[in-house]
Amino acid sequence: MGKYQLDTKGKIAVAKYHEKNKPAQFDKKQQLEKIRAEYLKNKQKQTDK
Repeated sequence: MGKYQLDTKGKIAVAKYHEKNKPAQFDKKQQLEKIRAEYLKNKQKQTDK
């Protein structure tokens, strides 16, 4: 037995805590779309000049 073994109730509490404090997943596709949209917008502004 470990010194800090948790019961079922404690495990659930820890799982909830980690779910709440987990950083947002980094979505590479979404990031690329955002960068692409900004690039196209800037490109459009340059061609308008």
